[in-house]
Amino acid sequence: MANFFSKLINNIFQSNEVADDAFYEDLEDAMIMSDVGVTTTLKVIDAVKTEASRQGVNTTREIKKILRDYLYELMRVDDSYYDFEKQKSIISVIGVNGVGKTTSIGKLAKNFKDQNKRVILAAADTFRAGAIEQLKEWGNRIDVDVIAQKEGSDPAAVVFDALQSFKRKNADLLIIDTAGRLHNKKNLMQELGKINRIIDKEFAEGYRETLVVLDATTGQNAMSQAEIFKDACEVTGIILTKMDGTAKGGIALAVQSELGLPVKYIGVGEKASDLRRFDSKEYVDSIFED
Repeated sequence: MANFFSKLINNIFQSNEVADDAFYEDLEDAMIMSDVGVTTTLKVIDAVKTEASRQGVNTTREIKKILRDYLYELMRVDDSYYDFEKQKSIISVIGVNGVGKTTSIGKLAKNFKDQNKRVILAAADTFRAGAIEQLKEWGNRIDVDVIAQKEGSDPAAVVFDALQSFKRKNADLLIIDTAGRLHNKKNLMQELGKINRIIDKEFAEGYRETLVVLDATTGQNAMSQAEIFKDACEVTGIILTKMDGTAKGGIALAVQSELGLPVKYIGVGEKASDLRRFDSKEYVDSIFED
């Protein structure tokens, strides 16, 4: 999962020596090169140094254990983060063009349908050319209803129609494919605000989840996107796509550490089954695999 990151980290920990300034500089460089980002890297290294001092240890083998344990805690994803899967929920999914947003929605819908849940999709990304047809194609492929209007329609009107269908059919999950046009943050916030007001009015009792889709291969650019979306609405989690070896892998650490947003799902391939829950222990262990 984190091949590039893993190679850099394990090169540093190849031999068991005293962890001097040069060692920590190499560790810092490796983390920054792996898309962890400067802020998170310095936070992690400072925490590791503090804990090493507290324990009175200074060998690289001992530091490696401290680093691994710290990352376990940093990346921990609690089971309660997935409570929305077990009850009637409205899931809004946002993300810029090209990150795999609509594909992730299709895969997520298939996962839920395979669990015998009744799923409805709302094609509310009405301004991206082809987005509606792409979601309809997913609906046909996995036999899930897609509520849509014509391209350029009011996204909030699509959501309104989808909510009526959701209630009428007594479905379990409504997944909304919504806009991600970051070039005009004000319009984005207005659009998402309008959608949320309709959900509040039409299904106030429903559980709410807002997931941002990020392309793990874009590194700190993905961080910038996540920050803007977090400012625009109440984000509850992240879907990281392309975590199949092409990504450096450190962006997961940065998002969770700096923004306090848990990575909930990762995309690891092209198949419909290749979107899965994020396993934080597996992720951290993969960093330290030889």
